[in-house]
Amino acid sequence: MREPDSKVMKRFNYLLGEMDAVYHEMALKLGLSDSAMIILYTICDQGDGCLLQNICRYSGMSKQTANSAIRKLEAEGIIYLEPAGSRHKKVCLTEAGRELAERTAKRIMQAENEIFASWPEADVEKYLELTEHFLTALGEKAKTMKAGDMP
Repeated sequence: MREPDSKVMKRFNYLLGEMDAVYHEMALKLGLSDSAMIILYTICDQGDGCLLQNICRYSGMSKQTANSAIRKLEAEGIIYLEPAGSRHKKVCLTEAGRELAERTAKRIMQAENEIFASWPEADVEKYLELTEHFLTALGEKAKTMKAGDMP
C-alpha cells in the first residue's frame, strides 16, 4: 500500500471543488439555484417522478435543503407532490416543470453524455470503476469513525 500523499488529496479536493463550481456556474447561467437544478436533474435522471427520500439519497442534499427547495419549486408551479404509499411522497414535474427541465437539467445531462461518449469505452468504465471503489472504501471508513477518535 502506498504512503498517504497530501499532494494527491489536494489535487483530488481541488478537482471536486472545481467540478462543483462548474455545475454551479451552469445552474446560474440557466437561471436556477443549485438546489433547484439538483432536484430537476435527479427527477429527470430517475424517470417520471422521484421519491422525495431518493432526491436526498441520490443528490447528497440534506433533507432540510431538499424540502426547502421543493416547497419553493412547488409554489412556482414547477413540481407537485403526490402520495406514494402511506409514508412517502413522490416529486413530479408539472408541464411547466417538464419544459423547464428540458431547458436546464436535460441540457446538462446531454453535455455530460457527450463528454462520456467522446471517451473510449474502456476509459469510461475505468473511471466509473475507480470512482465506485473510492466511494465504497470511503463509506467503510465513515462507518468506523466516531467523534473524538484520533488517528
